[in-house]
Amino acid sequence: MSDLGSNGLRTANSRLDGAVRNVIDRVHLQRGAGRMVILLVVTFLLFAALNPRVFLNPVNLQNIMVGAPEIGLISLAMMIAMLTGGIDLSVVAIANMAAITVSSLYTLVATTSGPETAEAMSGLIILAGIAMGALLGAVNGVLVSVVGVTPILTTLGTMQLFNGLALVWTGGVTISGAPTVLTTIGKTTLIGIPVLFLVLIVAAIVLALVIDRTPIGRKVQLQGANPVAARYSGISARSTLMLTYTVSGLLGALAGLVFLARNPSASADYGSSYVLLAIVIAVLGGTNPNGGFATVLGVVLATLTLQVVSSGFTAMRLSAYEYAIAQGVLLIAVMVFDQINFRRRRRSPLPVPAASSETVAIATERRRKDTGE
Repeated sequence: MSDLGSNGLRTANSRLDGAVRNVIDRVHLQRGAGRMVILLVVTFLLFAALNPRVFLNPVNLQNIMVGAPEIGLISLAMMIAMLTGGIDLSVVAIANMAAITVSSLYTLVATTSGPETAEAMSGLIILAGIAMGALLGAVNGVLVSVVGVTPILTTLGTMQLFNGLALVWTGGVTISGAPTVLTTIGKTTLIGIPVLFLVLIVAAIVLALVIDRTPIGRKVQLQGANPVAARYSGISARSTLMLTYTVSGLLGALAGLVFLARNPSASADYGSSYVLLAIVIAVLGGTNPNGGFATVLGVVLATLTLQVVSSGFTAMRLSAYEYAIAQGVLLIAVMVFDQINFRRRRRSPLPVPAASSETVAIATERRRKDTGE
């Protein structure tokens, strides 16, 4: 085959591949972030109209932003695990272990060496909590990628294990105490926006860049979309899954630090309902439960949407049980909507873009050379 023909084929394939990818990306965007923008706006306007005096109070709006980071970070951790086709049921237990590590070390140093020494060692104590999250995430990674245990069974088992360790560590009581830097961050606002909310935004931006703009992010997506193709492409499933669950543990540890920033105490059973809520948020945000696709923006918007619904229910004096029903209704509605769209896309062939004049000319020249015309 001539160089001209080879170049023409590569050019045509590249353009077709790019066009198809753009179509798929638009579909995915509509599925995740696009629908959540609509849901967020609708729910906000609905509760603002039903009870504007309470719901639109600046304090209430700040409370929405303060409450979003901890469940948002846990949902991002759940999302990245689901992106590989797995799940991380232990992420809340990891968050609690990180918070307990920080609170225990701070209290120990403050008791033995004085509060001034404890404050001076705040950086090292916080790093210890982050390291605890990475370590526990790596334990999940080893069991999933090296031993080969199914992710749902692995993280179900480690959730019980980490919860048990936390109970033994704390003796079943709440540990009080946290570095001043964390509690200060928990109370600080910047132009009316809580710093904790900015922490969530920064973490989401970094995670989105890693997933969408780096080779490891592409590997994670391909691992979830098609493990067989990933293996034949030279992608190491072991290293990819290890990194994924370690990152999930790091995000869980960051959520644990947010726990302490909001309330300087740690316990083994904090946020026990967050696991199911994180799964709901991840799926609402456009994460494919089977792996291969997720939108960080969609997860952040889904977090805000459910925070708005929770705040709206509180303003309307509705119970937590009714809020749980609303979560289920939202999740079922979105899944039904997804299935309808999926079936419609299967019936409709993917549009193929028209070839440019340059591509046609190259293909014509290649055919002439091949046929000897």
